[in-house]
Parts: sequence; structure tokens; C-alpha cells
Amino acid sequence: MTTTLGRSRSGDPLPTAPLSTSPPPSENELGRRAFRQRQTGRAVLISVVSTLVFAALVWLFVVNTPGWAAVRKSFFDPAVAIKAWPRVFEGLLLNIQVLIFAALGVLIFSLILATLRTLRGPVFFPLRALAAGYTDLFRGVPLLIVLYLVGFGLPGLDIFPRMPVAFWGTVALILTYSAYVSEVWRAGIEAVHPSQVLAARSLGLSHGQTLRRVVLPQALRKVTPALMNDFVAMQKDVGLISVLGAVDAVRAAQIETAASFNFTPYVLAGLLFVLLALPMIRLTDWITARMRRREQIGSLV
Repeated sequence: MTTTLGRSRSGDPLPTAPLSTSPPPSENELGRRAFRQRQTGRAVLISVVSTLVFAALVWLFVVNTPGWAAVRKSFFDPAVAIKAWPRVFEGLLLNIQVLIFAALGVLIFSLILATLRTLRGPVFFPLRALAAGYTDLFRGVPLLIVLYLVGFGLPGLDIFPRMPVAFWGTVALILTYSAYVSEVWRAGIEAVHPSQVLAARSLGLSHGQTLRRVVLPQALRKVTPALMNDFVAMQKDVGLISVLGAVDAVRAAQIETAASFNFTPYVLAGLLFVLLALPMIRLTDWITARMRRREQIGSLV
């Protein structure tokens, strides 16, 4: 295939040049592709069969243990699960609500902390020291203790209006997870090569513009898998707000267990949390694999 490059001043067409097209794959390459496809199909088949065999062996071992009948009655009673479903599911909606607000608060507050820790110059030393002390403190204190201090300590000061316990649970989650996520942000910011910052500053961008337009977009791509893993962890820890008295999925399961003398509601709440986390877990794995493939383009033979 050819194309005309243009016309001369006299109106005559200039010589044409062939368009560059990729050559078709050779017979050897087609053979290698077919071999890889067969190997992939064989690997998938073996994986499925081995997984089914392993699951069957585990199931046979569990159901043949002496105490399986009592465990099944105490933890896997369908009638109790159906009865507890409305209250546990209603509690899960509260967990989801707390999770959404906590995730937004952590995203904003952790980014502010990471920005403070990356400031340069002696004049910003108090801010850097304050941010570093904050991250050290809340990464060292267990979340359960933070929940007690925030949920029962802050309302006891009588300087805040009366708020529901779910609000204080959200505050405790933000305070704790912001310390972890800020370190993830800081690692991503410091992973950006200094030449990027120097180039942006040489073009006349201020420190804030450089951070917003050059550094943060690159840092976000680097730390996306880590941020998503922290979000998955917070999906589980959001159930700890039950210690403050909030009737979430865990507290609702506790109430149903006390009413029926059966632990099936706890299993039901656990399965609901797993179903809540699975989409984000699979999305995290997909994004991680996608980024790895992009970084390894051209490295495989």
C-alpha cells in the first residue's frame, strides 16, 4: 500500500512512499502461540481437577470427625441463619455506611499527612515533626484501644454535641488508618524520580502545582495496589465499631446468638463481610497483574 506525500508547486503529485506494515507472523511464531495455548488449557484443567480433589478430601475429613454433628448444629444451622438474616443484613448496611465515610476521610487526611512529611526546609520542621509523631503514635496503638478512647473519651469531655456511636467509630477508623495510608502515599511520592520535580520547577510550576500535576499522578499509579489492600483491611476492621454499642452486623449477630444459643449468626456475618470484600480483592489482584504486565512489556522471550 502506498500514500501520496503531497503535491509540488506545479501541482504534480510528489512520489509516493509505501506505508509501514508489520509483517505476518512466521510459521515458528504460530507454532509457539499454539503451543502456549495448549499449555495454558492444560494448566487450567489440572488446576480445576486438583482443586476439586483437594476440596473433596477436606470435606470428607471434616464430615467424618467425631464432633462434626455438634459443630454443624451449632455453627451451620440454616433455620437460624434465615431467622437472623434481616437483622444481620441491616447491621451490615451500617458497616457499609461507616466504611464509605471512613474511606473518604482516610483518603483526604492521609494525603495531607503525607504532604506535610514531604515538605522541605527548616521552617516546616514543626509540621514534619507533628506529622511524623502522629503516624508513629497511631501506627503503634491498636485500633481497639483507639475505638475505646475516641468512643468513650471524647464524648466524656462534654465539648462535643451528642453524636451516634457510629460517628465516633468512623472518627477512630480515620485516625488509625490515616497513619498507615499516609506512609503509603509518602512512599509513592518519594518513589517519583527527582528529575520530574526539577523539570516541573524549571518550567515555572510552583511547589503545589508540581505536587498536584506531576508528582501525585505518578505516585498514585505506584501505590494503587497498596491503597486498595488497606481498603480491604478496613472493610474487616469496620466491624469493630460494635464494641462501642453500634448495632452493626457483628453486634446483630451477637444479639441473635444470645437469643438462639447458636453461633450460626456469627458465621452469617462473617460470610457477608467476605462477600463485601471479594470484589475489591479481585479488583486489587487484577490491577496489580495489569501493572506488572505493563512494567514487563518486552522482557519476556
